[in-house]
Amino acid sequence: MFKTASLALLAGASIFAIDLHSAAAQSVAPTDPRVAQSVQPPVPLRVAYAERPNRGRGLLEVLFDAGQSYETPAYQQQPNHQYQPRYELRQQQILPQQETEPVYRREAAIDPAQPAVDPKFNKQMVDYNGGHAAGTVVIDTPNRFLYLVQGNGKALRYGIGVGRPGFTWAGVKTVSAKKEWPAWTPPPEMIKRRPDLPRHMEGGPDNPLGARAMYLGSSLYRIHGSNEPWTIGTAVSSGCIRMRNEDVIDLYGRVNVGARVIVI
Repeated sequence: MFKTASLALLAGASIFAIDLHSAAAQSVAPTDPRVAQSVQPPVPLRVAYAERPNRGRGLLEVLFDAGQSYETPAYQQQPNHQYQPRYELRQQQILPQQETEPVYRREAAIDPAQPAVDPKFNKQMVDYNGGHAAGTVVIDTPNRFLYLVQGNGKALRYGIGVGRPGFTWAGVKTVSAKKEWPAWTPPPEMIKRRPDLPRHMEGGPDNPLGARAMYLGSSLYRIHGSNEPWTIGTAVSSGCIRMRNEDVIDLYGRVNVGARVIVI
């Protein structure tokens, strides 16, 4: 009987709680929609705790500190360093090797009607016992050779073209100037002999002075290249010493201004 009474009391309490809840709902449900909007339950506040340095807070701290803001910890304030690629390495480009003097290669188109140059006029190292100091240039006009003395009984020998009869000369000069792809201005004496010559010609592969020129003292004579390589080993110039372009480029790099030049 006691058990039955207890169940009845519990059932009555439940019915009473439901009635109270219904009454409360009716009391806060106004007919004015504006009032209805004002009593809507608040949107839950979301708080991000990931930035807080102390991750071991208790329940009370969460409840009472939910409205507080925290500065980003120092370890998260460091700048975001990104990897910077080494552009200086990427910008390095390996270009195909270029010839230092590609222009003189045009000499390969030699007129087949012209006689071939004797191989003895090719550049070569030879024995030399002339008694001159290293660095001296010796021009052997009769044999059409130019020697650059190396010392120790050796010299570099090049084939040359020399002045035709009446235009040869001999003496001692010094290299007074050096020019790459020099311009050419024929002197008045040459213009008088050859009125068809240009009064001036800029440097280039078609210029009679060729790729390089070394001026001898204050004279009009020069050691220079040529756009007529088949004339090497002959007497055809007006007194200048002509060389193949590849040979005069080589000599040019070995001889300094002030070098002694002996013409025999």
